[in-house]
Amino acid sequence: METIKAKLFYTTLRDEDTAFEKRDWFATTKFENIAFEKIIPDKGNNWVNLAEESDWESLMPIASKTVKGGKSKEALFELFSLGVVTNRDDWVYDFDRQGLESKVKHLVRVYSDTLKTKNKKTAQETDELIKWTRAVKNDLKNKVKYEFDSSQIIDAQYRPFVKRKLYFSSRLNEMQYQVPSLFGKSGKLSNRSIMFTDANSGKPFMVGSSDVVSDLHFVGAGCGSEVLAFYRYDPSGNRLDNITDWGLVQFKNHYQNESIEKETIFHYVYAVLHNPAYRKKYELNLKREFPRIPFYEDFAQWAAWGKELMDLHIGYETVEPWPLELITAETRPEMKKQKELFAVAQEPDTLYGYQAKPKVKLKADKTLGIIELDELSLLKGIPASAWEYKLGNRSALEWILDQYKEKKPTDPTIAEKFNTYRFADYKEKVIDLLKRVTRVSVETARIVGEMEKKINLLQ
Repeated sequence: METIKAKLFYTTLRDEDTAFEKRDWFATTKFENIAFEKIIPDKGNNWVNLAEESDWESLMPIASKTVKGGKSKEALFELFSLGVVTNRDDWVYDFDRQGLESKVKHLVRVYSDTLKTKNKKTAQETDELIKWTRAVKNDLKNKVKYEFDSSQIIDAQYRPFVKRKLYFSSRLNEMQYQVPSLFGKSGKLSNRSIMFTDANSGKPFMVGSSDVVSDLHFVGAGCGSEVLAFYRYDPSGNRLDNITDWGLVQFKNHYQNESIEKETIFHYVYAVLHNPAYRKKYELNLKREFPRIPFYEDFAQWAAWGKELMDLHIGYETVEPWPLELITAETRPEMKKQKELFAVAQEPDTLYGYQAKPKVKLKADKTLGIIELDELSLLKGIPASAWEYKLGNRSALEWILDQYKEKKPTDPTIAEKFNTYRFADYKEKVIDLLKRVTRVSVETARIVGEMEKKINLLQ
């Protein structure tokens, strides 16, 4: 069959044009008078949002499906994976271990009761009691038995700087992808990982690191995250290098340095993915495929930056807290009367126009450098540079504020039976976390600033 080469011609209207203006344009413009632009697709057959000519193709591939499948050796990492997707976050995630146990036990009990009855009507009625996904329905059809196992509860990196307890189960997690090969079947084996925004995401590229299993939506709802770990594990639990020997050779040859090790390469990669100049230059490429890694001058410095960043981002719960000032009703005279009214309130409604408990706020004022926790307390003294460290559209501090807000669960059963989360129970923990992540944010902004200076000196 003869191959016909298509020609692409493109035009667009202004985004700010109203619907009326666009319809008027179509009604009054003749086809032959349209100023089309001829487009030549790039090598990847992309024909919109074309990236400027760059050296992207000459950079080292960080990962590839051919290497993952054993058909090639030419990528830096052998194995990669998406994060865990549960399709039932409300059921298998929780800040509280006991709360998580209660939910999972209920889910298992309802499933088991349905399996025993073999009654279609009963199965239909229970659609509102637990989250029936395709995999669970198939298990029911195949008469697979479920049992609760407390050893399957693990710590997981749910969102940036926010961990939750996860019931790590191949039955109750819709997809675990290659995560068991990175953290073992139990999800508890030691490892460090780099997580970044999956290609084709509509959100800005972001990157983080963790030493525990991470969620598919670590980078935010609506897009996925890829995971690159330092180690991988075989089915017997034996630990193997995940950075390829091929990749190690490329670095040694380029820098003419036989002392380079895989761990320093791991740190180097983490630094590069934080480099603002790299993200800007390859912004469109990063939206379409896995990152590729350049060879920067002064490998040791970039590796040192990467190690410092990774130590901060993984150890965020133990870094020295930033000395933020906690302002409470005890130190704010204008709030003492309101606190007294809260104290005498007997019901969770209102008393003389005041709520019986402080209203949760968890809002930031970047200009004033404060975070309002609730109506009776706030944190003061947040440095301006702390807001500069952003992961996607949010700063690190804003991720914490978002995740600890009181939100009504969307699942009706969870909302009715297990909606036990109250910010007041975690207030002290959140205050401590905000102080520590302020430290992480300020130090990250400093390191990224040093990267920018170095790049500018080389240009």
